[in-house]
Amino acid sequence: MKGTAGKSSKRKKSWNHTTPVVFTPLFDWPPNPKAFVIALTKRWVTVSRNVLFLIMAALVYRYWVPDLSAMRSLSSDWIGLIFLRNFLFMLVVAGGLHLYLFTFRLQGKRLKYDAREKFDKSRKFSFRNQVWDNMFWSLASGMTVWSVYEVLYFWGLANGVIPRFAFIDYPLVFVLWLLVMPVVLSSHFFLIHRLLHWPPLYKAVHRLHHRNIHIGPWSGMSMHPVEHVIYVSSALIHFVLPSHPVILLVHLYSRCLGPAFSHAGFEKLLVKDTSVVDAADFHHQLHHRFFECNYGTVDAPWDRWFGSFHDGSDEATVRMRKKRRREL
Repeated sequence: MKGTAGKSSKRKKSWNHTTPVVFTPLFDWPPNPKAFVIALTKRWVTVSRNVLFLIMAALVYRYWVPDLSAMRSLSSDWIGLIFLRNFLFMLVVAGGLHLYLFTFRLQGKRLKYDAREKFDKSRKFSFRNQVWDNMFWSLASGMTVWSVYEVLYFWGLANGVIPRFAFIDYPLVFVLWLLVMPVVLSSHFFLIHRLLHWPPLYKAVHRLHHRNIHIGPWSGMSMHPVEHVIYVSSALIHFVLPSHPVILLVHLYSRCLGPAFSHAGFEKLLVKDTSVVDAADFHHQLHHRFFECNYGTVDAPWDRWFGSFHDGSDEATVRMRKKRRREL
Protein backbone atom coordinates (compact mmCIF):
# COMPACT_ATOMS: atom_id res chain seq x y z
CA MET A 1 0.00 0.00 0.00
CA LYS A 2 2.83 2.36 0.88
CA GLY A 3 4.47 1.86 -2.53
CA THR A 4 1.17 2.48 -4.31
CA ALA A 5 0.60 5.68 -2.37
CA GLY A 6 4.09 6.84 -3.24
CA LYS A 7 3.51 6.28 -6.95
CA SER A 8 0.16 8.10 -6.78
CA SER A 9 1.77 11.07 -5.07
CA LYS A 10 4.50 11.15 -7.71
CA ARG A 11 1.93 11.21 -10.51
CA LYS A 12 0.10 14.11 -8.91
CA LYS A 13 3.32 16.09 -8.78
CA SER A 14 4.10 15.29 -12.39
CA TRP A 15 0.72 16.23 -13.82
CA ASN A 16 -2.15 18.30 -12.52
CA HIS A 17 -4.46 16.73 -15.13
CA THR A 18 -4.19 13.96 -17.71
CA THR A 19 -6.33 12.66 -20.54
CA PRO A 20 -6.13 9.44 -22.56
CA VAL A 21 -4.04 9.72 -25.70
CA VAL A 22 -6.24 8.36 -28.50
CA PHE A 23 -5.31 8.36 -32.19
CA THR A 24 -7.82 9.04 -34.93
CA PRO A 25 -10.01 5.98 -35.65
CA LEU A 26 -9.30 6.37 -39.38
CA PHE A 27 -6.41 3.90 -39.07
CA ASP A 28 -8.08 1.44 -36.68
CA TRP A 29 -7.94 -2.21 -37.65
CA PRO A 30 -10.42 -3.78 -38.02
CA PRO A 31 -12.10 -0.61 -39.37
CA ASN A 32 -14.49 1.22 -37.08
CA PRO A 33 -16.74 3.33 -39.34
CA LYS A 34 -18.94 4.56 -36.49
CA ALA A 35 -16.00 5.93 -34.51
CA PHE A 36 -14.61 7.56 -37.66
CA VAL A 37 -17.91 9.33 -38.44
CA ILE A 38 -18.12 10.57 -34.84
CA ALA A 39 -14.55 11.90 -35.06
CA LEU A 40 -15.30 13.74 -38.33
CA THR A 41 -18.47 15.19 -36.85
CA LYS A 42 -16.56 16.45 -33.83
CA ARG A 43 -13.95 18.06 -36.09
CA TRP A 44 -16.16 19.75 -38.69
CA VAL A 45 -19.69 20.03 -37.28
CA THR A 46 -19.34 20.80 -33.57
CA VAL A 47 -17.68 23.90 -32.13
CA SER A 48 -13.96 23.37 -32.66
CA ARG A 49 -10.88 25.29 -33.70
CA ASN A 50 -11.07 23.57 -37.10
CA VAL A 51 -14.51 25.09 -37.70
CA LEU A 52 -13.20 28.43 -36.39
CA PHE A 53 -10.35 28.35 -38.92
CA LEU A 54 -12.71 27.40 -41.75
CA ILE A 55 -15.04 30.30 -40.94
CA MET A 56 -12.09 32.67 -40.65
CA ALA A 57 -10.69 31.51 -44.00
CA ALA A 58 -14.03 31.89 -45.78
CA LEU A 59 -14.57 35.41 -44.39
CA VAL A 60 -11.01 36.49 -45.11
CA TYR A 61 -11.20 35.25 -48.70
CA ARG A 62 -14.55 36.97 -49.18
CA TYR A 63 -13.77 40.31 -47.57
CA TRP A 64 -10.04 40.66 -46.82
CA VAL A 65 -8.17 39.33 -49.84
CA PRO A 66 -7.51 41.84 -52.68
CA ASP A 67 -8.62 41.09 -56.22
CA LEU A 68 -6.21 38.75 -58.00
CA SER A 69 -5.49 41.37 -60.63
CA ALA A 70 -4.00 43.59 -57.91
CA MET A 71 -1.65 40.80 -56.81
CA ARG A 72 0.06 40.15 -60.14
CA SER A 73 2.93 42.37 -59.09
CA LEU A 74 4.57 42.40 -55.68
CA SER A 75 3.26 45.59 -54.10
CA SER A 76 3.53 46.81 -50.52
CA ASP A 77 -0.19 47.66 -50.58
CA TRP A 78 -1.54 44.12 -50.65
CA ILE A 79 1.51 42.49 -49.05
CA GLY A 80 1.25 44.88 -46.12
CA LEU A 81 -2.42 43.98 -45.75
CA ILE A 82 -1.58 40.28 -45.44
CA PHE A 83 1.15 40.95 -42.88
CA LEU A 84 -1.14 43.22 -40.83
CA ARG A 85 -4.00 40.72 -40.93
CA ASN A 86 -1.83 37.81 -39.82
CA PHE A 87 -0.19 39.90 -37.08
CA LEU A 88 -3.62 40.78 -35.69
CA PHE A 89 -4.84 37.18 -35.92
CA MET A 90 -1.85 35.86 -33.98
CA LEU A 91 -2.11 38.65 -31.42
CA VAL A 92 -5.81 38.01 -30.86
CA VAL A 93 -5.70 34.18 -30.81
CA ALA A 94 -2.46 33.52 -28.90
CA GLY A 95 -2.74 36.70 -26.84
CA GLY A 96 -6.39 36.10 -26.04
CA LEU A 97 -5.75 32.54 -24.89
CA HIS A 98 -2.80 33.69 -22.76
CA LEU A 99 -4.86 36.44 -21.10
CA TYR A 100 -7.79 34.11 -20.45
CA LEU A 101 -5.81 31.15 -19.13
CA PHE A 102 -2.68 32.61 -17.57
CA THR A 103 -3.06 36.34 -16.87
CA PHE A 104 -6.62 36.43 -15.53
CA ARG A 105 -6.73 32.66 -14.78
CA LEU A 106 -10.43 32.55 -15.57
CA GLN A 107 -10.61 28.78 -15.19
CA GLY A 108 -7.91 28.41 -12.55
CA LYS A 109 -6.12 25.06 -12.80
CA ARG A 110 -9.14 23.18 -14.04
CA LEU A 111 -8.12 20.85 -16.90
CA LYS A 112 -4.56 22.22 -16.80
CA TYR A 113 -1.95 19.55 -17.53
CA ASP A 114 1.11 21.10 -15.88
CA ALA A 115 0.75 21.99 -12.20
CA ARG A 116 3.15 24.93 -12.44
CA GLU A 117 1.62 28.39 -12.24
CA LYS A 118 4.29 30.72 -13.60
CA PHE A 119 6.43 30.82 -16.70
CA ASP A 120 10.22 30.83 -16.46
CA LYS A 121 12.35 33.93 -16.15
CA SER A 122 15.93 32.97 -16.86
CA ARG A 123 18.91 33.66 -19.10
CA LYS A 124 17.99 30.90 -21.53
CA PHE A 125 15.12 33.06 -22.85
CA SER A 126 15.38 36.26 -24.85
CA PHE A 127 14.72 39.24 -22.53
CA ARG A 128 15.14 36.71 -19.67
CA ASN A 129 11.39 36.21 -19.80
CA GLN A 130 9.67 33.17 -21.33
CA VAL A 131 6.48 34.95 -22.36
CA TRP A 132 8.26 37.90 -24.00
CA ASP A 133 10.66 35.48 -25.67
CA ASN A 134 7.78 33.41 -27.06
CA MET A 135 5.92 36.49 -28.27
CA PHE A 136 9.02 37.81 -30.03
CA TRP A 137 9.77 34.61 -31.96
CA SER A 138 6.09 34.00 -32.76
CA LEU A 139 5.45 37.49 -34.13
CA ALA A 140 8.83 38.54 -35.53
CA SER A 141 9.69 35.22 -37.18
CA GLY A 142 6.62 32.97 -37.18
CA MET A 143 4.14 35.54 -38.46
CA THR A 144 6.65 36.74 -41.04
CA VAL A 145 7.35 33.28 -42.50
CA TRP A 146 3.64 32.43 -42.51
CA SER A 147 2.88 35.68 -44.35
CA VAL A 148 5.64 35.11 -46.92
CA TYR A 149 4.16 31.70 -47.83
CA GLU A 150 0.73 33.31 -48.16
CA VAL A 151 2.07 36.17 -50.30
CA LEU A 152 3.88 33.75 -52.63
CA TYR A 153 0.74 31.65 -53.00
CA PHE A 154 -1.53 34.55 -53.98
CA TRP A 155 1.14 36.08 -56.23
CA GLY A 156 1.54 32.70 -58.00
CA LEU A 157 -2.23 32.31 -58.20
CA ALA A 158 -2.63 35.76 -59.74
CA ASN A 159 0.03 34.98 -62.34
CA GLY A 160 -1.42 31.60 -63.27
CA VAL A 161 1.56 29.54 -62.10
CA ILE A 162 -0.31 27.87 -59.22
CA PRO A 163 -3.28 25.58 -60.03
CA ARG A 164 -6.67 26.07 -58.43
CA PHE A 165 -10.29 24.97 -58.83
CA ALA A 166 -13.58 26.79 -58.29
CA PHE A 167 -15.75 25.64 -55.41
CA ILE A 168 -18.90 25.84 -57.51
CA ASP A 169 -17.39 23.37 -60.03
CA TYR A 170 -15.83 20.90 -57.58
CA PRO A 171 -17.54 21.11 -54.16
CA LEU A 172 -16.75 17.46 -53.40
CA VAL A 173 -13.04 18.06 -54.04
CA PHE A 174 -13.22 20.98 -51.60
CA VAL A 175 -14.72 18.70 -48.94
CA LEU A 176 -12.16 15.99 -49.72
CA TRP A 177 -9.35 18.48 -49.10
CA LEU A 178 -10.82 19.26 -45.67
CA LEU A 179 -11.03 15.56 -44.81
CA VAL A 180 -7.53 14.70 -46.01
CA MET A 181 -5.77 17.79 -44.66
CA PRO A 182 -5.41 16.61 -41.01
CA VAL A 183 -3.60 13.45 -42.14
CA VAL A 184 -1.37 15.44 -44.51
CA LEU A 185 -0.47 17.94 -41.79
CA SER A 186 0.14 15.22 -39.21
CA SER A 187 2.36 13.19 -41.57
CA HIS A 188 4.41 16.22 -42.62
CA PHE A 189 4.80 17.30 -38.99
CA PHE A 190 6.03 13.86 -37.92
CA LEU A 191 8.62 13.72 -40.70
CA ILE A 192 10.03 17.23 -40.22
CA HIS A 193 9.85 16.90 -36.43
CA ARG A 194 11.99 13.76 -36.48
CA LEU A 195 14.41 15.63 -38.75
CA LEU A 196 14.54 18.55 -36.32
CA HIS A 197 15.49 16.16 -33.52
CA TRP A 198 18.59 15.08 -35.50
CA PRO A 199 21.34 16.31 -33.10
CA PRO A 200 22.97 18.93 -35.39
CA LEU A 201 19.59 20.46 -36.31
CA TYR A 202 18.28 20.16 -32.78
CA LYS A 203 21.25 22.03 -31.35
CA ALA A 204 21.28 24.75 -34.01
CA VAL A 205 17.53 25.18 -34.56
CA HIS A 206 14.93 23.14 -32.66
CA ARG A 207 16.41 23.69 -29.20
CA LEU A 208 14.95 27.20 -29.20
CA HIS A 209 11.42 25.77 -29.24
CA HIS A 210 12.25 23.15 -26.61
CA ARG A 211 13.37 25.73 -24.09
CA ASN A 212 9.65 25.69 -23.34
CA ILE A 213 8.91 22.83 -20.97
CA HIS A 214 6.05 24.56 -19.19
CA ILE A 215 4.16 25.63 -22.30
CA GLY A 216 1.51 28.23 -23.03
CA PRO A 217 -0.30 29.70 -26.05
CA TRP A 218 2.68 31.80 -27.14
CA SER A 219 5.01 28.76 -27.00
CA GLY A 220 3.42 27.09 -30.03
CA MET A 221 5.02 29.27 -32.69
CA SER A 222 8.11 30.21 -30.71
CA MET A 223 10.68 28.72 -33.07
CA HIS A 224 13.93 29.47 -34.85
CA PRO A 225 13.33 31.11 -38.29
CA VAL A 226 14.77 28.04 -40.04
CA GLU A 227 12.28 25.85 -38.21
CA HIS A 228 9.45 28.17 -39.21
CA VAL A 229 10.40 27.77 -42.88
CA ILE A 230 10.48 23.97 -42.53
CA TYR A 231 7.35 23.79 -40.38
CA VAL A 232 5.13 25.87 -42.68
CA SER A 233 6.49 24.17 -45.81
CA SER A 234 3.56 21.72 -45.74
CA ALA A 235 1.62 24.56 -47.44
CA LEU A 236 3.69 23.97 -50.58
CA ILE A 237 1.34 21.12 -51.46
CA HIS A 238 -1.15 23.80 -52.58
CA PHE A 239 1.48 25.24 -54.92
CA VAL A 240 1.53 21.94 -56.84
CA LEU A 241 -1.90 20.28 -56.52
CA PRO A 242 -5.10 22.09 -57.55
CA SER A 243 -6.60 23.57 -54.42
CA HIS A 244 -8.72 26.54 -53.37
CA PRO A 245 -7.60 29.73 -51.59
CA VAL A 246 -9.91 28.97 -48.65
CA ILE A 247 -8.25 25.56 -48.27
CA LEU A 248 -4.83 27.22 -48.32
CA LEU A 249 -5.92 29.68 -45.62
CA VAL A 250 -7.39 26.91 -43.45
CA HIS A 251 -4.08 25.05 -43.85
CA LEU A 252 -2.05 28.09 -42.78
CA TYR A 253 -4.33 28.89 -39.85
CA SER A 254 -4.10 25.28 -38.68
CA ARG A 255 -0.30 25.42 -38.87
CA CYS A 256 0.23 28.92 -37.47
CA LEU A 257 -2.71 29.64 -35.16
CA GLY A 258 -3.42 26.03 -34.18
CA PRO A 259 -0.25 25.81 -32.03
CA ALA A 260 -1.66 28.51 -29.73
CA PHE A 261 -4.39 26.00 -28.86
CA SER A 262 -2.25 22.84 -28.86
CA HIS A 263 0.31 24.49 -26.55
CA ALA A 264 -2.27 26.20 -24.33
CA GLY A 265 -1.65 23.70 -21.54
CA PHE A 266 -5.34 23.11 -20.86
CA GLU A 267 -7.42 20.28 -22.30
CA LYS A 268 -10.46 22.51 -22.88
CA LEU A 269 -11.54 26.12 -22.52
CA LEU A 270 -14.21 26.50 -19.88
CA VAL A 271 -16.71 29.30 -19.35
CA LYS A 272 -17.79 28.79 -15.77
CA ASP A 273 -18.35 25.02 -15.82
CA THR A 274 -19.21 24.67 -19.50
CA SER A 275 -16.69 23.34 -22.01
CA VAL A 276 -16.51 25.69 -25.00
CA VAL A 277 -13.78 24.22 -27.21
CA ASP A 278 -10.95 21.68 -27.10
CA ALA A 279 -7.56 23.27 -26.57
CA ALA A 280 -4.30 21.41 -25.91
CA ASP A 281 -3.72 17.68 -26.24
CA PHE A 282 -1.82 15.56 -23.77
CA HIS A 283 0.01 13.83 -26.63
CA HIS A 284 2.07 16.95 -27.41
CA GLN A 285 2.30 18.01 -23.78
CA LEU A 286 4.20 14.77 -23.18
CA HIS A 287 6.62 15.63 -25.98
CA HIS A 288 7.58 18.88 -24.29
CA ARG A 289 8.17 17.05 -21.03
CA PHE A 290 10.11 14.04 -22.37
CA PHE A 291 11.42 15.35 -25.75
CA GLU A 292 12.10 12.02 -27.49
CA CYS A 293 8.53 10.82 -27.99
CA ASN A 294 5.25 11.83 -29.64
CA TYR A 295 6.79 13.57 -32.64
CA GLY A 296 3.54 13.64 -34.61
CA THR A 297 -0.08 14.27 -33.71
CA VAL A 298 -3.09 12.07 -32.98
CA ASP A 299 -4.39 12.62 -36.54
CA ALA A 300 -2.06 9.88 -37.85
CA PRO A 301 -0.50 7.15 -35.67
CA TRP A 302 3.09 7.53 -36.91
CA ASP A 303 4.43 7.47 -33.34
CA ARG A 304 2.70 4.17 -32.69
CA TRP A 305 4.05 2.70 -35.94
CA PHE A 306 7.63 3.86 -35.29
CA GLY A 307 7.75 3.08 -31.57
CA SER A 308 7.98 6.67 -30.32
CA PHE A 309 4.55 6.74 -28.68
CA HIS A 310 4.19 7.80 -25.03
CA ASP A 311 0.69 7.43 -23.59
CA GLY A 312 1.41 9.31 -20.36
CA SER A 313 1.73 6.27 -18.13
CA ASP A 314 4.63 5.62 -15.74
CA GLU A 315 5.28 2.37 -17.62
CA ALA A 316 5.77 4.30 -20.87
CA THR A 317 8.19 6.68 -19.14
CA VAL A 318 10.26 3.77 -17.83
CA ARG A 319 10.21 2.08 -21.25
CA MET A 320 11.31 5.27 -22.98
CA ARG A 321 14.20 5.82 -20.54
CA LYS A 322 15.41 2.24 -20.98
CA LYS A 323 15.37 2.69 -24.74
CA ARG A 324 17.36 5.88 -24.45
CA ARG A 325 20.00 4.20 -22.27
CA ARG A 326 20.34 1.41 -24.84
CA GLU A 327 20.86 3.97 -27.63
CA LEU A 328 23.55 5.73 -25.62
